Amino acid sequence: MDKFVYRLLWLISLLPLEVLYLFSDIAYPFVHMFYRRKVVRSQLRECFPEKSKEELYKIECDFYHHFCDLVPEIVKQFSMSKEEMMRRMRFIGMEQVERGFQRGKTDWFCFLGHYGNWEWIASLQYWTPFGQCAQIYHPLYNKTMDSVFNRVRTQYGGINIPMKVAVRTLIKHRMEGTRIICGFISDQLPKWENIHHFTPFLNHETAVFTGCEQIGKKMDAMIYYFRVTSPKRGHYVAEAIPICEDSKDVPDFEATDRYMQLLEADIKARPELWLWTHKRWRRTKEEWLRRQSVTRHTDHV
Repeated sequence: MDKFVYRLLWLISLLPLEVLYLFSDIAYPFVHMFYRRKVVRSQLRECFPEKSKEELYKIECDFYHHFCDLVPEIVKQFSMSKEEMMRRMRFIGMEQVERGFQRGKTDWFCFLGHYGNWEWIASLQYWTPFGQCAQIYHPLYNKTMDSVFNRVRTQYGGINIPMKVAVRTLIKHRMEGTRIICGFISDQLPKWENIHHFTPFLNHETAVFTGCEQIGKKMDAMIYYFRVTSPKRGHYVAEAIPICEDSKDVPDFEATDRYMQLLEADIKARPELWLWTHKRWRRTKEEWLRRQSVTRHTDHV
């Protein structure tokens, strides 16, 4: 089944991206009307209480236009040439990473968000011949789509590492002498058992994934953030912003807090580029503290 889906999407991807965008334009009013509009509106109101209804509605419309564009952009990946991908998805600031490796560092970790086109970030390997690119991910529940996306994400030369075996796999590569360039998408909602820290973010006390920082400190990795901008439709630029060069010396959660501050600034600048359909604040700090209290009480009984 996964081979059939892959081949079908590959055939569709042969159409020029400008033609695929026509399907995005046609789908936009229906997606805007029927797909999680209440979630998007509610979160926009909570995150930007200072904005008028007109301003919020414009962000909402711009977001759904971008959201619909992501589908043809991701489909186009199946057959996009290296030259076209490097023209549409550019990376800047990577010379800092190369200098870090020259100083003796063996690992470079990067915080990412569901911002811009995060799937195209997998093409980073084209820009980094000095190291092996990898991305930490959570396998999809749908096995067919998980297989298809794994294939697409690795077509540039990078590797996918499931979160459950991330530390073991990264240590293995280090022992083999491989320089690792690893991305962590860290802005989604953690499960209760994976919550270790809350930080202020978009007018909420927000639970965050801390895996990038925690694993980075174990391996004394350089930790950066990719600031993504979109100068025009179908074009993105990712700029490597340093957070810490020696992560083992940074206080706990400081790198994660800095990442969330950088991401928040980017969202405020271009809110339509973030994934607003995700129910980001379902798990509150109050409920987490209550659960922690109950667990401690149970442990003492």
